[in-house]
Amino acid sequence: MTTLSVVSLFPSLLNVNGDAENGDVLAARARWAGLDAMHLRVEEVGALPVEPDVIVVGSGTDASAEAAIERIAPLQDELRRWATEGVPILGVGTGMELLGWGIEFADGRTIEGLGIVPGRAVPRESRVSDDLVVRTKHGLLVGYENHARDYVGAEGSPLGRVVRGSGNGRDSGQEGVVMGSVIGTHLHGPVLAKQPALADAMLAAAAERRGVAYATGGPASEADGYAERARAIILERLGVSER
Repeated sequence: MTTLSVVSLFPSLLNVNGDAENGDVLAARARWAGLDAMHLRVEEVGALPVEPDVIVVGSGTDASAEAAIERIAPLQDELRRWATEGVPILGVGTGMELLGWGIEFADGRTIEGLGIVPGRAVPRESRVSDDLVVRTKHGLLVGYENHARDYVGAEGSPLGRVVRGSGNGRDSGQEGVVMGSVIGTHLHGPVLAKQPALADAMLAAAAERRGVAYATGGPASEADGYAERARAIILERLGVSER
């Protein structure tokens, strides 16, 4: 049986909002669909599988971002190749910023990113920490954002349009970035726990690359019910319609 390897990169540095747990969501849903899957929390480059099937890069603090880029920089060529070959990659918060052109800090320091997706993180006047609702091709995505930087330069390839919240900021009305199989977003939660359709889209792409079928099954229906009810409560509180 084909084993899908779901990798969370450097969770000791990039998991302040629980974003590495997106890997748990993906691995669980794959197993519920009858596939063999494992979630690998990778702290060292040498521990990576030769061909990962899905990659999650979570969010961290400013201090951990500098440490994370040192660890992730040696993977630049591999990540570019995997992205080109269609490996689903999810970057959340800092993870998205590191996959982009780079990060500008309020004190003038900069970090050069990997340049896998368009966009650069630039300081905003004040931190935004609130609900975030985004309309995408995967439906309405619901979560929360917590960032002190806007994301500019991704206007041509956003994940979706902001219904409630700031998203990429600078009055763009947009959230996140998509480049092929790579998705970047400010949505925490973790995002895939509340958006099973997005998780399933990533898993379907990963399974197709391995030549196996993916169809949601088993306990997924119960978990999806919880997600739907949680989303409905949040949307009702915000006065937002699913349509």
